[in-house]
Amino acid sequence: MDEPLVTRLRDFGETIFAEMTRLATETDAINLGQGFPDTDGPASLLHDAAQHILGGVNQYPPGPGRPELRAAVAAARAESHGLDYDPATEVYVTVGATAGIAAAVLGLVEPGDEVIVFEPMYDSYPAVIAMAGGVRRPVTLRPTGQAGAARFTFDPQELRAAVGPRTRMILVNSPHNPTGTVFSPEELAVIAEVCREHDLLALTDEVYEHLTFDGVAHVPLATLPGMRERTVAVSSVGKTFSVTGWKTGWVMGPAPLVRVVSTVNQFLTFTANGALQLAVAEALRSEMAWVAAQRDALQAKRDRLSEGLRAAGFEVMRPQGTYFVMADIRPLGFTDGIELARTLPRAAGVAAVPAQVFYDRAEEGRHLVRFAFCKRDEVLDEAVTRLSRLSKG
Repeated sequence: MDEPLVTRLRDFGETIFAEMTRLATETDAINLGQGFPDTDGPASLLHDAAQHILGGVNQYPPGPGRPELRAAVAAARAESHGLDYDPATEVYVTVGATAGIAAAVLGLVEPGDEVIVFEPMYDSYPAVIAMAGGVRRPVTLRPTGQAGAARFTFDPQELRAAVGPRTRMILVNSPHNPTGTVFSPEELAVIAEVCREHDLLALTDEVYEHLTFDGVAHVPLATLPGMRERTVAVSSVGKTFSVTGWKTGWVMGPAPLVRVVSTVNQFLTFTANGALQLAVAEALRSEMAWVAAQRDALQAKRDRLSEGLRAAGFEVMRPQGTYFVMADIRPLGFTDGIELARTLPRAAGVAAVPAQVFYDRAEEGRHLVRFAFCKRDEVLDEAVTRLSRLSKG
């Protein structure tokens, strides 16, 4: 007899993001834990949303999403990556990327199926795999390269060894949260080869697709040979346009797989805010220059925070994308990220997230914490000033 859902989720309590945000609020600490910007997206996007709301777009939109947004998503994907999706059958709008990922896993993974995930992993992945009755098989990303320029990557042999007779799917997050790695074409080729060889599905979380640095390009896994027909790709507006609270995302893929996602999602969230969808559709057509400028600003913020963290005594990995930088706490004499993260708000007035909560093998990340740099420069500077107390103490 299958375990009840509450039993499958017994290991999932309050998320680390909620705990760190609560501690930051209680101590009036600077919150560099949760990845949300402290500035808004483009003015035209906000204005369009307000106009649509005031204009009466306040009732249920079509279940698959507004056709205007689905068409805009398909057009953007074709222009950026040469991937042609039929907006009527191969693009589906969800309440943020998290809902799209959840619906995909719940629809495509049967009880006992195995899902390969790269750890450290975003915390919704293990939870939704558990909800589906699946079994996760972690493949660890480890830092390689010289200090200050190290990036996280995986051992191809570990990936191949993780595949078993019940493996159903590989869940790929690139640009990767929390490490900031953008998988290279060579790394993606290994993943694609494993998928083709073992007839596996791929679920790709690409919410940071436009936020890559130093000229590093994001390459969707679906562009590789034989992968479009087996890949469900998920993205959203939140990170692209700095409106994380809008929770408007989309799923792209072959019609049979998207149909499974839509079948599940109609009984979860059903549909997403129609006024916001219309505003996002217009922004995808007209505000990509704003996105490019935002990417450049975030690269500068990455460098600003990284330099400050090094000056405060941390060893810092160099992220190629996302909102986050990973820092090694051992040079400061600390060894346990959870202990330090729970101490930081009161000891230094800064909140961070311990990386070990993103691992099945917690020891792999016990010495790492994640800081978000998607904040105003003066906020980052004040956080660095406060963190310098650790080394002086």
